Amino acid sequence: MLLAGTATVCATGAAHAQTAAQNTTAGTTVSNTASVTYSVNGTAQTTNSTTASFVVDRKVNLTVIYDQPAATQVNLGQTAAYTRYKVTNTTNGTQDFLVNAFQSGIVGGLLTGTDDFNLTNFKVFVDTNGDGVYDPAVDTRTYIDELAPDNSVEVFIVGDVPATGTINQADVALQVIAATGGTANTQGAALVATDLSLGNADNTVDVVFADGDSDGIGVDIIRNGQGWAYGSYVIATRNVALTVNKTALILSDGVNALNPKALPGAVVEYCMIANNATLTASANSVTITDPVPANTTYVPGSLAIGLPGGTCTLLPTITAPFTGSYDTPNNRIIANLGTVIGGGIVAVSFKVTIN
Repeated sequence: MLLAGTATVCATGAAHAQTAAQNTTAGTTVSNTASVTYSVNGTAQTTNSTTASFVVDRKVNLTVIYDQPAATQVNLGQTAAYTRYKVTNTTNGTQDFLVNAFQSGIVGGLLTGTDDFNLTNFKVFVDTNGDGVYDPAVDTRTYIDELAPDNSVEVFIVGDVPATGTINQADVALQVIAATGGTANTQGAALVATDLSLGNADNTVDVVFADGDSDGIGVDIIRNGQGWAYGSYVIATRNVALTVNKTALILSDGVNALNPKALPGAVVEYCMIANNATLTASANSVTITDPVPANTTYVPGSLAIGLPGGTCTLLPTITAPFTGSYDTPNNRIIANLGTVIGGGIVAVSFKVTIN
């Protein structure tokens, strides 16, 4: 018979993880045990309840954005042009993410209307060193590896621009899919959501997709463990203001050292100054071909290519990275200037004697 007694119940618990204000890591065990104190006829007594435990499930979420203010400006024939994206892991656990790149025609025509060309050598890479700039020698990983909660990484869509054609804009898309993590340097498989019609299993980490629709009326839908972002390449410059100014200077005539004349036997230097006045674009594969004029003879070894200076070229030789030669069968000189950068100037000179 209980003659007199009082009882107090309190609970103790342990989550062994983060504070309540943060996202508790998936797989964390949350345990709770209630303690009971009471008295019987003035004698204090204590007892504990059984322990209730469960593990925190995986709430899968991510954000994917086009991480640049405007379309990537490109030139015809440009290689390894890239657009940049940022992927943030907002899941309560470390994840791998699969990344796929698409051109507009492959994603259901969502971006048609302005898109009128496709890139070649089309690939996607992850920013390995975190500098936000695509480096072909460094950024070679094709999936996101072990991205911690609330951390971000840059992803690049990379491709080559056609060299010719009346083209304006290419639209591209990045698809990011949440994948299993836990093993560094190993690509995880795409996550599969737990059937939400099943009851919660206390000792199992369920996978619950909590992501929103990242593109409105686009291909993404809510709660599919994916995110999408879209970017563009725009042809910036179709041509450059490349000019070549050619002059002739009589160096000597064998008679008058002060003011040589165009006499038979006189040596004449032809000078060509190639100038790219378009500061924002390079001229590529620049080649100058110049026939030796009639009634003159090419002076062997006189072809020079390099920086302007002196009477034409700073040095009387062909300096790297330029190449050139005298084409004997066709009686002409060929000067290969390669790439003349925006604002760049290259000088070419050769000598002839008047027959």
